[in-house]
Amino acid sequence: MILENKLAKSQKAFETWKLVPFTEKQKLLKKLANLLEKNAAKFGKNITHEMNKPISQSIAEVEKSALMTNYYANAENCFKPEKIQTEFRVSEIHYVAKGVILGVMPWNFPFWQVLRFAVPAILAGNTVVLKHASICFKSGNMIEKLFLEAGFPKGIFTNLEIGHADVKKVLENPIIKGVSLTGSEKAGAEVASIAGKNIKKSLLELGGSDAFIVLDDSDFKKAAKSGAKARLQNCGQACNAGKRFIIQKNIEKEFLPMFINEYEKYIPGNPLKKETIISGMARPDLADELEKQYKKAIKYGAEIILPLERISKNEFMPGIIKVKVGNPILQEELFGPLGMVMIAKNDDEALKLANDIPFGLSNSVWTKDKKRQQFFIENLDSGTVSLNKESSSDPRLPFGGAKSSGYGTELSLLALKEFVNVKTIVGN
Repeated sequence: MILENKLAKSQKAFETWKLVPFTEKQKLLKKLANLLEKNAAKFGKNITHEMNKPISQSIAEVEKSALMTNYYANAENCFKPEKIQTEFRVSEIHYVAKGVILGVMPWNFPFWQVLRFAVPAILAGNTVVLKHASICFKSGNMIEKLFLEAGFPKGIFTNLEIGHADVKKVLENPIIKGVSLTGSEKAGAEVASIAGKNIKKSLLELGGSDAFIVLDDSDFKKAAKSGAKARLQNCGQACNAGKRFIIQKNIEKEFLPMFINEYEKYIPGNPLKKETIISGMARPDLADELEKQYKKAIKYGAEIILPLERISKNEFMPGIIKVKVGNPILQEELFGPLGMVMIAKNDDEALKLANDIPFGLSNSVWTKDKKRQQFFIENLDSGTVSLNKESSSDPRLPFGGAKSSGYGTELSLLALKEFVNVKTIVGN
């Protein structure tokens, strides 16, 4: 009954919230952003306690969430009726909020992932209920209190302390009008199936095995440093982390030692110390899974460049393996401090290696040549192509995947229209 009551309150809040002017919603978002900035250290400490992220990265996550919230607080109103030139007296497009939207969110970015979904959905006029990862219930409750402190009415954002088994029941409830999930391919398929059976909109941001392509005319030193960060930030627990390092054959002997040198700077430390750049994984079972994948890769011919050495129940000395086409590990996502190196003779082979996986989230290409850049821009199967930088999300730019990495758009103005109905008005 408690769950039903929360959903009913969220629906009741929606009936009023959808009528609040866009600019008034933005004023509340501004207050929310200010509170995030003011309390970044407090919230960051909670993130670190929940999932073991280095404190400096946890605080940076909250600060980035504030930046994103500010972006929407100042965004142009893209919901004004659009007039279309026809023979009719009236021909317009209106945008109408859907209602109560369910967010199913992961543990790896406990504030960012939630707010990345919730802020544009709420600004569009919807209300939101959250099913957070079980280790992040405190973050979920903190975010709910944050919305109330910023002045949002009760029921606009509601944290549901429910388990995985309850998601189906919530999603099937007629009050819920859509769902956004960030998580694994398996979880995404399950949720999308339930949503589809109930004719409800779904948005999925799923796994990745992003390519980090280093060509022979790139800045090797910069690429090596960026590559280590791309793989090992948040202990490698990011969907859009660089995971496969595709290196042009004629620079292997020069680039690889530089990359290894940067990689070896990441030594696990106390996550509560500000100087720590890598700590342990979020849970021991996740470390177990990564270790199994590492052994599997070696069994099928992977060559060890740096061993993945387990030093505690959830800590590793980060590893690198050289992998060839045909290794089944390439069809999986490695979610942790283990990088894969592949060697390509030329641009065509680098492209083929990059695309030859089920995922298509975000790839990175390192070359100074604009023609080579354009070749990869046009042919990489991914939601994002980063040029001479590691992959990262930006509130101003759309973020989403191709192939098994999901569908739908987060961030940018495009995200505002993910959970709205398009209504056509036409006649005389």
